[in-house]
Amino acid sequence: IYQCDWTSDVCSSDLIDALAVAATADTIAFRLKHLKDPRDIAVLEDVRRISGWTGRRSDKKGQGRGAAFVQYDNYSGYVGMVIDVVVDRSSGKLRVPKVYVAHDCGQIVNPDGLRNQIEGGVVQTLSRAISEEVRFNRQGQSTVDWVSYPLMRFPDVPDDIVISLLNRPELPSLGAGEPAASPVFAAPANAIFDATGARLRRVPFLPERVKAALASTSA
Repeated sequence: IYQCDWTSDVCSSDLIDALAVAATADTIAFRLKHLKDPRDIAVLEDVRRISGWTGRRSDKKGQGRGAAFVQYDNYSGYVGMVIDVVVDRSSGKLRVPKVYVAHDCGQIVNPDGLRNQIEGGVVQTLSRAISEEVRFNRQGQSTVDWVSYPLMRFPDVPDDIVISLLNRPELPSLGAGEPAASPVFAAPANAIFDATGARLRRVPFLPERVKAALASTSA
């Protein structure tokens, strides 16, 4: 119940986060309570450390934090993630100022290359989570070029991506191309809930969808 992948990335983590809320439990502590694999536990404990996690902010004033975790593709990588979001309630626009990543891909061969890979994966997937969508109208596909396909721009890139690498020199090297990208959908979804009390279960988290979710929550 704690894994997520490209087809269930938002829903599975949303379920765990909702269960933690129902249990009035801290969302990271709740995950740790139900995990047994020491590598799963290690990345969550490490991301809790580097992010200075103290639990939900719960003031619902537009700033929130969300946590997510992935044991990627049947033991092909382990990632714990915390994302900070700022939600502009009037426009529905999201800002992600900071991302924290704890990453275990076994033995690390090139730490600098690995950090670059993680940063690139986070930025690329945040763009998909917040901005990117192929659109259609009655005539067919309306997204036909890089002008009509809304990529995340430089002003929207996180101010900082804090990365902690858990080196396992005694273990085989695992993949690092996709694991850090996988929880990027779930973490901001949970952060939006923390900031506003609204659950979004469809990406991208476009301003109009955020505003609709806020209106539904306040109705």
